[in-house]
Formats: sequence, structure tokens, C-alpha cells
Amino acid sequence: MLCGMTTTRDLSGAVFLRRDLLKHGYNDKTIQRHLRAGAWRRVRHGAYCDAGLWDELSAEDRHRLLARAVLRTAHPNTVLSHVSAALEHGAPVWGIALDEVHVTRTDGKPRRREAGVVHHCGELDPEQEVRTINGVRVTAPLRAALEVMTIATVEPALVTVDGLLRLVDAAVEELSAARKQVKHWPHSLTCEVVLRLADPRHESALETRAAHLLRAHRLPAPVPQVEVFDESGMLFARVDFAWVALGVFLEADGKAKYHQFRRRGESLEDFLMREKQREERICQLTGWVCIRLSWADIEKASATAARVQRLLESRTRAG
Repeated sequence: MLCGMTTTRDLSGAVFLRRDLLKHGYNDKTIQRHLRAGAWRRVRHGAYCDAGLWDELSAEDRHRLLARAVLRTAHPNTVLSHVSAALEHGAPVWGIALDEVHVTRTDGKPRRREAGVVHHCGELDPEQEVRTINGVRVTAPLRAALEVMTIATVEPALVTVDGLLRLVDAAVEELSAARKQVKHWPHSLTCEVVLRLADPRHESALETRAAHLLRAHRLPAPVPQVEVFDESGMLFARVDFAWVALGVFLEADGKAKYHQFRRRGESLEDFLMREKQREERICQLTGWVCIRLSWADIEKASATAARVQRLLESRTRAG
């Protein structure tokens, strides 16, 4: 299935600071009353937001809100970087802690860690490596991809790197070229592995994890995003992965797919029925069989790999 660009929620003006509240006639007792009454939530020390907003935000958007609170009191040269930049660009994040905001200063200020903030040391070209997204300054997508590789293990890094490459329609070769400029970075050994495995054709975090599972268990590599045509030669569908020679295709079923591809006013039950009909039609057109993987299947990696292997072997024998 084809994924579009990821959109991020508008959080403009969502954070208000103690110093601003004091200017508008509030005092510390009033602030505490709002917190105790459940009207406000404390984002970090001296920074607050509406409780209703906080309660409905995802973990990713809560991190973005925290990042805005950090920037409100940070040095003017501060830029969101690493996973904090990736989230602002709209890239998927899995397996990376979101309790700390990652920032880098364009003046090369030394690295340090304080409450809820990791300050990274680095040189940033304001023209080439900094963007303004959703009203905040962040490192550019390829820079953010390289940064994520230095703080995450291979699989979590791949999820975000695939997403960033996809969002900016960049090839792995472009990222490899950028990597040569920062080969002296600490903790960058992960980069070499991720650069070998990254593939922007993976259109969701679940697809990246599915591909990683197959590689980790030494199963034959499928081709991502295989097109299926109907009898008249018109494009009917695009499947997430296919072993074309074996007549097997794989679909990664995550919640993001349900939200993205449900039609306006369509119930979940109707969507699932339409998806079942789509699968049946693909099987009729191609003679292939389908494997479906969910997030729960990925967590049961060994059992899932064995199931896929049995099916592939049965198709090999049948051939």
C-alpha cells in the first residue's frame, strides 16, 4: 500500500510559561490551584498546558510539546535534533525513549545533560542543516537520520531512518554521502549497519520491522512495494512485500494503515471487509497466497519467522 506524507499536529501556542502567567496577573497559588483542579498539566518545571489537550495527545506529540517547552527557555542558537527533530519532521519512532528532548546548538556548545534535556555538541550549518518546521527550528532530515543512528540500536534507528528518507524522497546513497562528513562522531558504529539495511520503500514502522525480522532469521528477502495489475493491465494494488517467484505476498497490518486508508465515514468493520475483498482479488489476479503480519506477530519473532518459512518452503516444493 502507498503511504502519503505524515502530518503532525499543530501545537502552536500550546505551552505557557510561569513567567508569562505572572505577567498576566496569575500568581503561584493560582497556578497550583489550576494544577490541583486538573485544568492544567505541568509539561516541565515552569511550563504548563491545557489538561484536555495533554490527555488526548500521543506519546510522540507529548514529546513535541515538551520540546516546545524546552525551546521557550533555551539559548536562541538551540535547535531540536536527533529523535526530537525526527518527530517534528513526521517520521515514525519506535523503541527510542521519548522522556528526554534532544537539542544541538549552532555555536558548538559542549554536550551536557540536564533535567529532561540532552544537549549535544556539534557544528551545524544554519543554511544547509537547519530547517523551520511547524514553527520550531530542527536539524534537516538527513542530518536528523544520522543523529538518530548515534543514540539508537539498529532496529529502532532503521524505523526512523527509513521514515525520514521516505518523507524527503531521498536515496540511501544520499545519506551515505552525508555520513562521510560526520564519520568522526562518537557512537556512530550503528551507522554502518543501518546504511546497509535502510530502505525508503518501507512505508511504515511495521514494514521496517517486518523486513528486519525476515533478515534476522535469514529468510529470503522479499521485494517491497510490488505492483499488481488487473486483466486490462491497469494498476489494481500495491502489496507491501512479495516473493514473486514463489507466489507469496506479505501485508503488514498496523493501526496507521487502518487510519490512513479508511474512507470518510467508513466503519472499521467496513474497512476490514473491503481489505479482505482486496486481498481475495489480488489472489485471483496473481495466484499468490497472502501472509499478514501485525505488531503482535513481530513481537513473537521466532514463531512468526517459522510460520513464514513453512509457507515459503511449501511454495518451493509446490513449484
